[in-house]
Amino acid sequence: MLELTPHSGQKPFKKLFDWGVLFPYVAQVVRSEKFEYRQVTEIVHNDAVLKHAIKQAAEQTLREQRYAKNGHRLLTRSASGDQEAQEEEDEKRGISYQAILRKQEQRAISILKDMGSTLNNGLLAFTSWILYKLLPCFLSGVVTNTKQIEMLKTATERSPGTPLIFVPLHRSHLDYIMVTWILTNNDIRSPLVAAGNNLQIPVFGGLLRGLGAFFIKRKIDPVEGKKDVLYRAALHLYLTHALKQGHNVEFFIEGGRTRTGKPCMPKGGILSVIVNAFMDGSIPDALLVPVSVNYERLVDGNFVREQKGEKKIPESFGKAISGIWKALKSNYGLMRIDFNEPYSIRELVNSYNKIAREDGNIAKVYKPSARVLQHNQSTSSLYGTDVVCEEHRNLIESISRQVVFDCAAATSVMSTNALAFLLLTRFRNGAEEQILSEALDDLRNSLSGCKDIGFSGESSQIVAYACDLLGSGLVTRSRDENGRLVIKAVNSVESFIELAYYSNMLTPHFALSSILLTTFHSLLPETENKKEAAVSRKKLIDTALENCQIYRYEFILNKPTQVLENLLYQQLDDLLISGCVLTEKLHDDLPNGAEGRRLANVLAECLDEDGYEDVRDGEADEPKLLFASETPSQQRYICEVLAPFAWTYVTVAQSLQILHKNSMLESEFISFVINDLSSKVKRGSCIYAESISTDSVRNCLKLLEKWSVIEVCNQQGMRLISLNTLYEMSRESLNSIVKKIDAIVPKFNSGYFSVTP
Repeated sequence: MLELTPHSGQKPFKKLFDWGVLFPYVAQVVRSEKFEYRQVTEIVHNDAVLKHAIKQAAEQTLREQRYAKNGHRLLTRSASGDQEAQEEEDEKRGISYQAILRKQEQRAISILKDMGSTLNNGLLAFTSWILYKLLPCFLSGVVTNTKQIEMLKTATERSPGTPLIFVPLHRSHLDYIMVTWILTNNDIRSPLVAAGNNLQIPVFGGLLRGLGAFFIKRKIDPVEGKKDVLYRAALHLYLTHALKQGHNVEFFIEGGRTRTGKPCMPKGGILSVIVNAFMDGSIPDALLVPVSVNYERLVDGNFVREQKGEKKIPESFGKAISGIWKALKSNYGLMRIDFNEPYSIRELVNSYNKIAREDGNIAKVYKPSARVLQHNQSTSSLYGTDVVCEEHRNLIESISRQVVFDCAAATSVMSTNALAFLLLTRFRNGAEEQILSEALDDLRNSLSGCKDIGFSGESSQIVAYACDLLGSGLVTRSRDENGRLVIKAVNSVESFIELAYYSNMLTPHFALSSILLTTFHSLLPETENKKEAAVSRKKLIDTALENCQIYRYEFILNKPTQVLENLLYQQLDDLLISGCVLTEKLHDDLPNGAEGRRLANVLAECLDEDGYEDVRDGEADEPKLLFASETPSQQRYICEVLAPFAWTYVTVAQSLQILHKNSMLESEFISFVINDLSSKVKRGSCIYAESISTDSVRNCLKLLEKWSVIEVCNQQGMRLISLNTLYEMSRESLNSIVKKIDAIVPKFNSGYFSVTP
């Protein structure tokens, strides 16, 4: 994309002299198609729904002021039974409804002014020209598939007037403008982009606003338990009218940038507005376009401070200038953007309804209905608008999880992702360059057909290139006593946490295999003859399903339309084919070289289109699963994929003891866990420095709250956590929770991994 100028440069069948050949970037931005970007702020301001929300907010404020003055709550303006008498009482106490109403009207104007985008062709063209000049200074390329661009154009032509909803996974602040830049230069209408109001900094805030950003408060409700009706209504109406006026929209479904490198759990606020705009007939349809973004090296730097529990440095003009200056003097390699196949919200709803009818679950059939404002206690989401019909919540959650799953699956694997993954799983103590190159070949082969690989060439050259990009702060290269080049991760907490960011791009792909194999090893009985140790398929799958639930807030392991049990059976078959697990019959009757061929034939005959019913029908007669003593190293590195997360979770569970008859601020408890993890890493009892992760600690706390192990309450804006009554009664009651989570921790110093290969 950095050199691609569709509207300029030397082209066949062009006239002899074309000034676009001499000034290709200027010609490109001048000749790109221009669109009418209608401003919707005034339309929203005149909407009757907003006026009703203003009145509702004024009455809410009036009740609060009466409560503050009178010491008791009055529910309506005429609660005393005599409105005139009440107004006289209000006047004596200095309370004026009309003054409150005017203040709310002014606030509505201020909200829309702060929120509204000023998207325009002039700034798009100027910024596009600037980016053509600046991007090559720090990026070696911006890669996107031209067929994907044509796909978007075709979708627009087939459904004129239907808005495109771009839903990228969020990695960098650069994401905000790169999608817009690519669309603008390929004659596709630029979207309005939902952005956090923390980006409303001098100069850059105005620039983003002109490029399509509309700003949203990071915390919708200023007081816990009290919803901001006016702000919610303004945001809801702004989005709805933008869609009705033909605007495309872009929002980051994770809410904020990922701090760990893997996808975050989706936040459904903005999506709920779009879905409800369809359900109530405001728009005939909308096309969701999952967008996958990846960088060989992250332009924003790293999130090590935040993962270690330190406070985030807020965005500012000085920080932005410093970041740009640093970026222009650095090399961040390739950026890859993939636009995945759009899917219609109408078709998605019809598909979910069809499944519900086939299952006989008529209650889950989604029908259009009137909009209502609902309140969700969660304030952590940037997009926590929750303007959604209650019966549509499951629909919105299903769509959002499917979008995140599809985005993650379609994200291209960059060279730095592959190298970091190998260094943190197979070669934590380093490896010779040749061995590392061979391992990269193996990884590329295993990913072939499953993931798009964003690099090509000889693996030895790719390893060297990735090492250069990551830098000496993360990876070292040195000669051993035999003169061979050895590559290893820098032995520091900070370097491991940052390497984990790049490695975690691949973690979701291997998550199910890691859960299965770790579960398999935890179920193997203790015996001197390891070749005779066996586990039944059913017990393995059932236990793995339970362990998958432990990671429910860490990974999206399946689409809503997929059955997790079926996916586990698929992964088990892959482990059998790769030789990580054996079966009794194959192990006894066939030589090792024929196992894969025999298994492939069996699978081809047994599997039908719908899943694994034929395979599971004869579960009682199936051979048991055996430990594969020939592939311990391969098994170990698959288990190590999720080992850092497991260590974080088990440390959180062990730390629950300090909550016995003692409530704590959530922030203090997280700090305690991070300090405990840091001590374990320093002592060497935990070898995974990347397990120091505030994100994973928070995810584990969500799990424990879901299990009713802990209770979370808000007091004066602070989150307090305490043990549930059942677990408060005895410290020993927590042992079952620790034991349950400890089952997902690979035991490399005992059992079947006791002898390290």
